[in-house]
Amino acid sequence: MGLQSLRLKTALAISAFLFLFVAVVFLLPHFDPLTPGYPSIYVNRDQAILYDDILTGHGCDILNTERPAADELTKPFHTFTALLESLDTMQSHFYLIWQGQWPSAIDWTAAVMGTQVSATLAAMTYTWHYRTKTSSRRDFARESQEHENRINRYFTQITSFYFGENSFSLRTQAYDDMLWVVLGWLESVKFINLHSDLHYAPASHLDKSAKTSRHNLTGWYAQQFIPQFTHRARLFYDLAAKGWDTSLCGGGMVWNPYLAPYKNAITNQLFVSASISMYLYFPGDDNPSPFSFKNPVRPSTGLPPAKPHDQRYLENAVEAYQWLKTSGMTNRKGLYVDGFHIRGWNRVGNGSTGTGKCDIRNEQVYTYNQGVILSGLRGLWQATGSKTYLDDGHQLIRNVIAATGWNARGTGWPWQWYGLGRNGVIEEACDSWGTCSQNGHTFKGIFFHHLTVFCSQLPSTGSSENDFKTYAADDRLAAWHRKSCRDYGPWLRHNAHAAYMTRDDKGEYGTWWGVPARKTASDDSTRIDENALELPPYEGTDYRNDGVPLDNIWRLSNDQSWHLPNNIDGEDMKKFTREHSDDIESSDVKILDANDRGRGRTVESQSGGLAVLRALYNIVDLER
Repeated sequence: MGLQSLRLKTALAISAFLFLFVAVVFLLPHFDPLTPGYPSIYVNRDQAILYDDILTGHGCDILNTERPAADELTKPFHTFTALLESLDTMQSHFYLIWQGQWPSAIDWTAAVMGTQVSATLAAMTYTWHYRTKTSSRRDFARESQEHENRINRYFTQITSFYFGENSFSLRTQAYDDMLWVVLGWLESVKFINLHSDLHYAPASHLDKSAKTSRHNLTGWYAQQFIPQFTHRARLFYDLAAKGWDTSLCGGGMVWNPYLAPYKNAITNQLFVSASISMYLYFPGDDNPSPFSFKNPVRPSTGLPPAKPHDQRYLENAVEAYQWLKTSGMTNRKGLYVDGFHIRGWNRVGNGSTGTGKCDIRNEQVYTYNQGVILSGLRGLWQATGSKTYLDDGHQLIRNVIAATGWNARGTGWPWQWYGLGRNGVIEEACDSWGTCSQNGHTFKGIFFHHLTVFCSQLPSTGSSENDFKTYAADDRLAAWHRKSCRDYGPWLRHNAHAAYMTRDDKGEYGTWWGVPARKTASDDSTRIDENALELPPYEGTDYRNDGVPLDNIWRLSNDQSWHLPNNIDGEDMKKFTREHSDDIESSDVKILDANDRGRGRTVESQSGGLAVLRALYNIVDLER
């Protein structure tokens, strides 16, 4: 009996093992993750895209991928590899999670860094969803876990930044600084909604009215942060909206309440983009903080509730863009100059408003002044259905491309200046001098982020709910927009190459694109012939890099609060920094390449490389 019992037990054990083996191999891959109670990360295994299919086709693992060379950014998996690497470098080299900050960033550039991270996460999660695979993959669970772990790693940094952001200081700064905050947190909300919709149970499965943990356990946990993010966006939008002024120039946003009135391109473009984003994406807010707010209906109860998709946001966007478009703020190349002063204004001194007109134009041209309005125009089309907004956006992009010398390649010398770049590569005027401030380091990344938003696919369906309405594109309009954006592909790839070649051995980007990093001090292969280099001309006041001048055009009477180094004025500072930036190597200081001058490689310059790669990937490579 003992031997027979042992044989029986052995047979049963073998049978049980075989049953489990068959179940694991054949049944689990077909198990429906939508089954109630099934703890799956993703809605449908077959809808997920596997990273190694994008990044390789050569059997390369995403966790062990060699860095592609600049001239290899010709295939989607190369671009995507470079994109992920650039994000990892930015966050591992420049972000401290215990501070919830990029410590070297200033308040407004930190808000932009948050925007860039959220937008890159959206590209990552959409990539996972976009390229479908119909066949079963045994390694699906592992790969989906790797994807979700990577997403959660960076999103956790965004949540820590919510607490690390210097929101109290930003409330007292210029109006453009406030509006970067609005766009940043709305970008995070957009990402949360996208990731939830693509990879978690559909909205109908969620108890949206629940304010308990059940809501968070049913869908993606990040949904619990939406009320906090949108509340901050609302607070900063309402603060910034106070900058809209009709007493001068017939309208327009004032840049800084602590200076003489200056109506510049960036503040007005930000107001357009923030207003239309609030209309499209703001889900409402019932948080009454700060309680010091005097509610005229219910005193001492704090802020009144704000309804979603409020019509006033749309009205503000339409009015602000109409003012900007007719303000005369573009030059003969079709580029936005920086802004307008009011001649004779001296209200603090003698009470005079001067001419009351925008009649002193600052001719300085920056790359970000050509970019932020693009996301606003894309949103205005979606909210109104007017193709004019798309036409204006595409024309501005073509003007930018022409001003980089793209259309003139081969007809001049490689270092000829065309107004916003040379040899087809976009450039700030301060790049070649090596005098860019943190502001200037951030600008190109901002341009490419908003270009990416503008060139996103037009929706095929609209919506209509109470006063909120959005429009859909018919097949003809969608095809026209898609083709127009794809036509920018060669220029985008050219600029991605130019940015990518500036990386040093640590993978950090320089701000002067098209100038390869020197690997050794004795390497002269990338040295620039200064005699062949056409330097950008002096046009207007470069206050973003040289500081705000100490004169009565810019300052209020007796204002000495914003000092330049050593109390030197703007022109002297330009001469000082440019004279000393020419010396790329000296006996005392060894500088490997042109991008080691000035501030060197920064989190802001890193975000520029990240943004241009994302533009190339989203606009061109993702739809291949």
